Amino acid sequence: MKPMSEKTTLEKMLGERTVPGELYEKLKDGKVRCYACGHRCPIPPGKRGVCQVRFNEDGILRVPSGYSAALQVDPIEKKPFFHVMPGSRAFSFGMLGCDYHCDYCQNWFTSQALRDPDCAEASATMTDLTAREIVDLAIQNECRVVTSTYNEPLITAEWAAQVFDQARPRGLLTSFVSNGNATREALEYLRPRLDAYKVDLKSFNDHTYRKYFGGTLKPVLESLERLKAMGFWVEVVTLVVPGLNDSEEELSSIARFIASISREIPWHVTAFHPDYKMENRPGTQPNQLNLSYEIGRSAGLDFVYSGNRPGEVGTTENTYCPSCDFLLVERTGYRIMKNTLKPGGACPQCHKVVPGIWEMPGREPNQVKPVPETPLARKVLEK
Repeated sequence: MKPMSEKTTLEKMLGERTVPGELYEKLKDGKVRCYACGHRCPIPPGKRGVCQVRFNEDGILRVPSGYSAALQVDPIEKKPFFHVMPGSRAFSFGMLGCDYHCDYCQNWFTSQALRDPDCAEASATMTDLTAREIVDLAIQNECRVVTSTYNEPLITAEWAAQVFDQARPRGLLTSFVSNGNATREALEYLRPRLDAYKVDLKSFNDHTYRKYFGGTLKPVLESLERLKAMGFWVEVVTLVVPGLNDSEEELSSIARFIASISREIPWHVTAFHPDYKMENRPGTQPNQLNLSYEIGRSAGLDFVYSGNRPGEVGTTENTYCPSCDFLLVERTGYRIMKNTLKPGGACPQCHKVVPGIWEMPGREPNQVKPVPETPLARKVLEK
């Protein structure tokens, strides 16, 4: 008998750590259609979706559950969330797999574990544990937030829901660090138990999405508009990659689109570091980030932040009052040097309330506000 390949062994191990999913519909001839991400995969019996971790077993969609491939205590600023309880600890948990295959992924050893044979050398590991045990660890480590991250959380949404349903009654905030390739069904499913959502808007070019990430631009723009309208706290990150998405035209388009949804959405422009399949591309320089910052402010955004070059980008890591320009939160990288915000996020000088989650909100389920149409995204995509 032939020994199993690394991929086959990993598939078998993951298959043993699954439960029937919730985000799908049954089709003819035993097929199912998955709703977890924007691919909306139609999956025949015995096959897997694009993510490689959601699969059809006899007409039932099986989805990941009951393990973690990464556990870490991080500052909330590392996610990055700059308008969510500054200085708080976030307990981060992740699984394996992704609906994208980004050439510069920094978490490729977990996200690409079933797609890239080189990941076997990175020794992707799994720890069996329950949702309650994850929350226990978060509380033991004095975390105020639990975050689904490291791989794409949409493709393991049912597992995140289990964790969040344990976390919220125990007084914890919940968050996603995501590529934003969501569906209306997934966001409505998540909303009752999910508070904050970070979206990677990687480019404003559909061709770039298809070639370098394995996705399309449309569902990301629709999701970003829908997230804000549904009441999630939203922050957006664009990794500024030299020669890929760093033109003034493209960055201006991104900034204008975010501002058309709400000028209060924080936009993080962060530095690229060579990694994975883009090791030969140069890193982003501080002056490129500061130019991106100015582009965002010129587009009308109230809060733009430079990231991944701590201490090298002047004052663009700080939060200032959009009304009187008073320094509210001073940062160096992930460290909070000063926080002058008053209770509820009020400016101490002019008393304007700055948007964000500054104190723990009530932990009853969030209301679901269906958003069937996304006219701002449609207008951009039609162009």
